[in-house]
Amino acid sequence: MPGDRVLVGCTDDRRGADAVALGTDMTSAAGGGGALLLGHVRMPAWPAGLGPGAVDAEWERYLEDRARTVLARGAGLAAERGVEPDRLLVGTDRGSGKGLARLASEAGADTIVIGSASGGPRAGISLGGTADQLLHGSPVPIAIAPKNHADLGRRGFDRVTVAYVRRPGAIDAVGLAATLASRFGVPLRLLTFAVGSSAGGKAAVLAEEQLRRLVEALRGDLADAVRETALAGPLRQEDILTEVAAGWDAAHAVRGARWTDGELLVCSSSEAGPLRRVFMGDMSLKIIRAAPCPVMVVPRSAARGRRPEIR
Repeated sequence: MPGDRVLVGCTDDRRGADAVALGTDMTSAAGGGGALLLGHVRMPAWPAGLGPGAVDAEWERYLEDRARTVLARGAGLAAERGVEPDRLLVGTDRGSGKGLARLASEAGADTIVIGSASGGPRAGISLGGTADQLLHGSPVPIAIAPKNHADLGRRGFDRVTVAYVRRPGAIDAVGLAATLASRFGVPLRLLTFAVGSSAGGKAAVLAEEQLRRLVEALRGDLADAVRETALAGPLRQEDILTEVAAGWDAAHAVRGARWTDGELLVCSSSEAGPLRRVFMGDMSLKIIRAAPCPVMVVPRSAARGRRPEIR
């Protein structure tokens, strides 16, 4: 269950601090019983045979010492937020995302937390190489902290929102989000984004009417999802909020939704892509990039409680 054993990908920069802040929020929100694991993936040393053994050993020691320094800094940041890390883990891989996925599998972590990449806008979520590898290959949910999350001074969550699209398997992510909301003691919101087509002139009236009809249809889908969620999970129908956010593109629709200061947004995987792994569709990626809060992406296997092996 997300929050039981949280693996935070530590880096020696702002994104590392943001990830630690989100990781401590998750373990603290889980009734204080969650275990915080800090992990850092370092590059492998030079392959054997490319230089004198003494040089290889010295480089290996440097890489390991640097990794331990990054983890010690992360542990200090976690302690400042009242959470003592359970374990400090060093992985070796040329891809940080692949290395974190392997560490999570070996340590039995149920969630991987990372910070946003440094490029892109100054706020919100930017997806870099680490996120890309995890979104295509993680066996467990991935939580991504927005930029400057550590500086906001917030602790915990005040609502869990799930981006809902009526499709096979989506209700599993809703069920996981409902369990999170119940565990955190906060409301659950089912949020659907209605994206219309922008048009000018006479076509604008038709476009607005089509968007209105889409919104009405989506509200019906949400009502059905609320009933299914209440029947299958720990929440009653009256404890589940719904909202349809409309816009002419994904970013516009996301901005138009009502967000709280302590929101956690849960997104499910696309039905396309490798079975049992995270794989995001174009719309989901746009929602993640526009989200003003931390986002958790759920693989199909995690929603059903299965744990695939890393290959």
